[in-house]
Amino acid sequence: MTADRPTPDAIRRARAENPKMRERDLAGQLGISEAEFVAAWVGEGTRRIRADVDAFLTGMEALGEVMALTRNESAVHEKIGVYDKVVLGEHAAMALGEQIDLRIFPKVWAHGYAVSKTDEDGTVRRSLQFFNASGEAVHKVHLRAASNVEAYEKLVATLIHAEQEQTLRVVAPVTSIAPAVNPSVDVEELRARWSSMTDVHQFMSILRDLKLTRQQAVHLVGEEYAWPVDHDSVAAMMRISANEEIPIMCFVGNRGCIQIHSGPVKEIKPMGPWINVLDETFHLHLRLDHIREVWAVRKPASEGHVTSLEAYDAAGQLIIQFFGKRKEGAFERDDWRGLVENLPRGPRSTAA
Repeated sequence: MTADRPTPDAIRRARAENPKMRERDLAGQLGISEAEFVAAWVGEGTRRIRADVDAFLTGMEALGEVMALTRNESAVHEKIGVYDKVVLGEHAAMALGEQIDLRIFPKVWAHGYAVSKTDEDGTVRRSLQFFNASGEAVHKVHLRAASNVEAYEKLVATLIHAEQEQTLRVVAPVTSIAPAVNPSVDVEELRARWSSMTDVHQFMSILRDLKLTRQQAVHLVGEEYAWPVDHDSVAAMMRISANEEIPIMCFVGNRGCIQIHSGPVKEIKPMGPWINVLDETFHLHLRLDHIREVWAVRKPASEGHVTSLEAYDAAGQLIIQFFGKRKEGAFERDDWRGLVENLPRGPRSTAA
């Protein structure tokens, strides 16, 4: 341990003194990453496991119903379901189930832990928790009453790490600072390539080729394809979608994982700075006060165009993204398109 890092004993004492504080918040208060916090319990209900995405995904379906959780600084996305329809890949892997729908980037996954905790009433809560090299959580799985504990233990045994220490060496986190737009960007080329898209997935190659962030691209492309809307538009869209029963797609991600909900939302509950979806198989917790810009974005596709609503934080990072639910190759829903196009317009910022 370095001098500025608390010892595992000190971490556990801090937990005992703050039993109701969320672990992530307490780790931040202690000046350590969440992964270092979790590591302090290795040998006391926690086991270190390898962050092997292929082995993880291959073994997950046997666990049956679980809760999948993916988050970033401003949004937490929770889905209850089964990990199925798995596609493995060195650069990107997927779970394409009806409930649990994930895009995983294996090279970002660095550390993992299998965590067991016993509540005061004797209930054992089990989870798998994966982190990046900085110790930031990329994805978690929480077992439920119907989950197969035997399959969980078999998977943990498959993934068990050779080192079972209560300390963890992490690297400094990547600082998110909104980059300035490259003055040499050819805006006409951006618009030409944007207008020529036949599939929304082509968008990422445009960003890579032109060395643009997503936020910079929506600032530059022009109002035919992207326009700012009022900051309250995300909450308004969620309420309208629930009231009018418009099924949506909701994407929340970090550098290592993107998690998607496809379907209706029903119970929309504000609480302080948060707006929450509290449905049977989908929970979303979104910090509205972290939103600095909201954009309506229109991308051409072979089936007409596809409309999204995108919220960005102060560093220009995408917090959350929404689409109308549609099947691949299908036209966009008119009710979703009308909802987004009628949201109140916001001022066009000159920053990007």
